[in-house]
Amino acid sequence: MKIVRIEAIPVCVPLKKGMTAKTAHGEHVTSPYVIVKVHTDAGVVGLGEATISGLWSGETQRGTVAVIEEYIAPQLVGTDPRDITAARRAMDFIIKLNPFTKSAVEMALWDIAGKSANVPVYQLLGGKVRDRVRIKLVVWARDVPGSRAMAEQHLALGVTCVKVKTGLDPETDIARVRAVREVTPRHIPVTIDSNCGWTIQQAKYCLRALADLDLLLAEQPIPAGDPAALAELRRDTTTPIMADESVFTLQDAWLLSVHRAADIFSVYPGKHGGIAGTAEIIAVAKAAGLRCTIGSNLELGIGTAAMLHVAAAFPEVDCDTFPADTIGPFYHDGEIITRPLDLGPPYAKVPDGPGLGVELDETALARFRVN
Repeated sequence: MKIVRIEAIPVCVPLKKGMTAKTAHGEHVTSPYVIVKVHTDAGVVGLGEATISGLWSGETQRGTVAVIEEYIAPQLVGTDPRDITAARRAMDFIIKLNPFTKSAVEMALWDIAGKSANVPVYQLLGGKVRDRVRIKLVVWARDVPGSRAMAEQHLALGVTCVKVKTGLDPETDIARVRAVREVTPRHIPVTIDSNCGWTIQQAKYCLRALADLDLLLAEQPIPAGDPAALAELRRDTTTPIMADESVFTLQDAWLLSVHRAADIFSVYPGKHGGIAGTAEIIAVAKAAGLRCTIGSNLELGIGTAAMLHVAAAFPEVDCDTFPADTIGPFYHDGEIITRPLDLGPPYAKVPDGPGLGVELDETALARFRVN
């Protein structure tokens, strides 16, 4: 089997009214992503999704299309799509960084490998250890009444964990988290995510002020790039610390482990350049005695399916204790797969079809396509 063509299709899918995201990184109202189709001479087509964001990884929609068309496709056309390790090496050799772009292509190769063997991707990863993935829903960084109302809306759906966005202003952040905790039954855990928004002094202050709420974890409270500072914060609080923006690469994971800077890693294929890269980082966490869960960049159905396969295949991805963010389609006003994923809440179901287990809706793709 050989790759004959790689398509990079830009799409723009809006978020639902009233569900648009606001975090320390800014507002997310619409998703300018890229859908990837890897065509083979055997007629098998693999699907991938690049959930790029200039604020997150520095990748843009036009840049992703250009990288695939001008750099990656010339390297991979004519090769066997099932040689995923060789494809990863070729992509890394020809262009640095661009993890979400590379992940979309690598995701499509896993999809082809699964389809050609007639097994789900999780089977290629060693088989599944769970059929379902516990999820949490997010309360965006709104005013206190709006945050309380959004938490109540999520709880009415049956979710068993709520994440609150913080990292904008310490006093407002504290009030927002307290408002959500007030309407959330005590047996339902609450997490916070500051998206790098606090200084270390602000983080210490806020975590001390929220200590009585028994938060399940604090996600990326301070900026990435300084594992020693994150370790200092971890020593200052009893709240478990989860690394997200600070764990993109294998080297990031190793440094965080050496510094004992985090209790949990937030992992997912887009951030790590693909499913194989995610597996490598999970192995580092396993060696260091840490746990992982699945993060998110508000993926659509293809990217979310890839995340669910990873969650299914690795026991170290402890979504039962630390619920996952496999929830992107929940917030989008549209989808580009024929059958929506079963995301619950409280549990998302792992797709069982060959490959990623999803099919592209060509009509929806045409609707959201950017010309």
